[in-house]
Amino acid sequence: MSSLQDQLLKAGLADKSSAKQARADKRKKQKQKNKQKQPVLDEATLAAQQAAEEKKARSRELNQLQQQEREKRSIVAQVRQLITANKQPRNGDVVLNFTHDNVVKRMYVSESIHKQVTKGRLAIVLLDDAYELVPMPVADKIAQRDEASVIYRADLDKSGTDGKDEAEDDWYADYEIPDDLTW
Repeated sequence: MSSLQDQLLKAGLADKSSAKQARADKRKKQKQKNKQKQPVLDEATLAAQQAAEEKKARSRELNQLQQQEREKRSIVAQVRQLITANKQPRNGDVVLNFTHDNVVKRMYVSESIHKQVTKGRLAIVLLDDAYELVPMPVADKIAQRDEASVIYRADLDKSGTDGKDEAEDDWYADYEIPDDLTW
């Protein structure tokens, strides 16, 4: 069975150029029709894609939360390791008073340790509800990781100025202090 176009050509009612032109037009129309066609998605496919996106978002959130939790545990472990590796002995009979959460706490230390704390060479840190003494460089490292672990630092103590400003002390700077004055 031959096509209608072939039959018209045999009968002499059409020529080859018009047949070729008709085929080209038909092809162009089909191409444009295919381009304009929107991909048809049914509701089930849309719902499945949306569910997959929600699942990915939930998974990302959970992964982020787990990563934050791992980082927190890592920081706690680093602080614990720094304190246990660098803690100073506290045995002695001199009382060292300091404040923690607006409560005055006391610790018994030796005289040399007490002097080091007051001069700012040692700091008091918190480890598992116990107070420990560590050197100031170690306290700086701990403060970088967890500021709340460092309880007392003499170099940051605000009570050392007794509430006076340096400008207030300048009014007597012109007066000479006698050599035999004892405080």
